[in-house]
Amino acid sequence: MASLKRLAGQTVWYGLSNIGARLLNYLLTPIITILLNSPKGQVDYGDYSVLMAAISFVNVLYTYGMETAYFRFSASGTDQKKLFQTTMSSLFVSTIFISLAIWVFRVPIDHFVGLNGHTEYITWCVWIIAIDTISVIPFAKLRQEERPRKYAFTKVAGIIVNIFFTVFFIYYSPMYVHQHPGSAYARWYVQYNNTGFLLLANLLQNIVTFLLLFKEWSAFRFRFDKEIWKKVIWYSSPMIIVGLGGMVNETIDRIMLRKLLPVSEDLAKTAVGIYSANYKLAIFITLFIQAFRMSAEPFFFNQSTDKNAPKTYARVMKWFVIILCVAFLFTSLYIDVWERIFLGSSYRVGVGVVPILLGANVCLGIYYNLSVWYKITDRMRMGMYITLIGAAITLLLNFAFIPKYGMYACAWATLAAYGSMMVVSYFMGQKYFPVPYAIKKLLAYLAIMLFLFAVSRGVAALTHLLVIRFITATALMGSFLYLVFNTEKKELKQLPYIGRFVKE
Repeated sequence: MASLKRLAGQTVWYGLSNIGARLLNYLLTPIITILLNSPKGQVDYGDYSVLMAAISFVNVLYTYGMETAYFRFSASGTDQKKLFQTTMSSLFVSTIFISLAIWVFRVPIDHFVGLNGHTEYITWCVWIIAIDTISVIPFAKLRQEERPRKYAFTKVAGIIVNIFFTVFFIYYSPMYVHQHPGSAYARWYVQYNNTGFLLLANLLQNIVTFLLLFKEWSAFRFRFDKEIWKKVIWYSSPMIIVGLGGMVNETIDRIMLRKLLPVSEDLAKTAVGIYSANYKLAIFITLFIQAFRMSAEPFFFNQSTDKNAPKTYARVMKWFVIILCVAFLFTSLYIDVWERIFLGSSYRVGVGVVPILLGANVCLGIYYNLSVWYKITDRMRMGMYITLIGAAITLLLNFAFIPKYGMYACAWATLAAYGSMMVVSYFMGQKYFPVPYAIKKLLAYLAIMLFLFAVSRGVAALTHLLVIRFITATALMGSFLYLVFNTEKKELKQLPYIGRFVKE
């Protein structure tokens, strides 16, 4: 129970940092969708969304699983200093070569993405990815050393910088340029559009984050242990395929939506912008998934030698699923509220994809929890195969249905991919590393979650009054929490932070 408490405590810290960072970052969505509420603004946001999807995709090639490998070999007794220097050196060299290759081909990349000659945006993207990559091992070092407070501060500070410069470039600067058209800043500013300024805000965020990690990377010296590197690469190389497949599932839909939707280029970009803005309404699930991954990955490796590890993993899964259900309901039941707070009016036409994407993220979160079996048994290639199954489903369904169903095809393809990966991972995991998951209870919680959501949609179909929908949502949310409280009261009492409020 002590190990579970430690995981919960660290998840709270990572959760607070991610919630704080994501909520701060999420302020950008209403800011952007309100400031860019015109057709031209939606086109710019569509371009930006495609570039950010591409950045996420290419980032996998830059990092090639080094973060997970760092945790794996840190837990196995490898010399920490040699491991740090070797992984950092490897990433440093590969980052230089990949960045140069992308920079050389920046013109054809610009034509493919459709940036209308702004090749400098490709260069800025390269800098964003490069700095982010060099920060990977310092961040992993913080997590391995169980220092979530420093991790939280660094993440939140970076997001604040991003928000500041986004508002500065998109809101304040146009007014300043209008009043001072002859200034040097105005002459620089008019060369770019909102897509470029959103990228610059991200670049400045990464620079500040990297500087805040000075203590973690300042000890870096270019030293390369050949034996350690061979072991690390052998372990991490399948993660390239796993990561690329994951990015196909997570981001390729925006690129395919842009290319396959049978409308004009500007309308396709607009659809991407609307879909991307609504995609972010799944924030409450992705927040917890991210927080859990931050704390769970080193936790799972450190617990793997304990004889009670399978039972511990099963308990972790149960609480993980409960939190996912709460996050799903919190978002979907109050969707009428969230869309009014976080989306500009012209972006709300895509809100129907949100419940589908929430379901997809529930499946993804469960899959991440299940994936412990191939990481701690060194069967990374099995994880690669599972991810490829998901990627194949994503590509086939998007290719077949985007021309007819648009963004809804993207959402359903995401759900089908993550759902398939979850099921396959469970059955394969039980073969190679059996864990006594409480399957009946987990399925019961998920079924109740879907039932409550269906009830809320039924009420929504009967009335457009926001107050009635809100009261219904609150009653349904309270019912689920009451059920969990009474079912899990004994364990709740033992959890950190929460247990002090639970009475018999």
